[in-house]
Amino acid sequence: MATTTLIPIEVYLRTSYRPDVDYVDGVIEERNLGQNDHSAWQAAIIAWFQQQAMNGGVRVRPELRIKVAKTRVRIPDVALLDRTLEQEPVPAHPPIAVFEVVSPDDTLPKLAVRLIDYERMGIQTIVVLDPNGPHWRFVNGDYAPLEPRAFDIPGSRCRFDLDEIEKLVD
Repeated sequence: MATTTLIPIEVYLRTSYRPDVDYVDGVIEERNLGQNDHSAWQAAIIAWFQQQAMNGGVRVRPELRIKVAKTRVRIPDVALLDRTLEQEPVPAHPPIAVFEVVSPDDTLPKLAVRLIDYERMGIQTIVVLDPNGPHWRFVNGDYAPLEPRAFDIPGSRCRFDLDEIEKLVD
């Protein structure tokens, strides 16, 4: 029977991984890496919100470690942080929103585990974008169609607009 060596969170937080990894209850979990379309969507989301960041009261952060619980650190593709809060090396305050872009190796049940961590942390806006398929909001532990395609982001003065973001995907 295989055993897993548990790593203290302090060791994880002092260690650089390439590519970076999630930390779940003492265990290092690899993240699925995106390909070109994943990267293009991530860049488009960042570009869209970067235009709104100052006036919208947010900071836009790609692939930032977020301490979602005492023993869990997740790395969303893009996070919107509240600009009124002091910057933390590893934020422990809930981001205003997180965005995950589906990678070819992702499955919705496996992705849901990380999304539930975001929800439990108190993140109100969780959006999942599939470069090759449907797009969702994650609400109350389940996927819901991303309708409407444009909406205001609660806790900010930013607006999500899928049609405009799609135009930025190159």
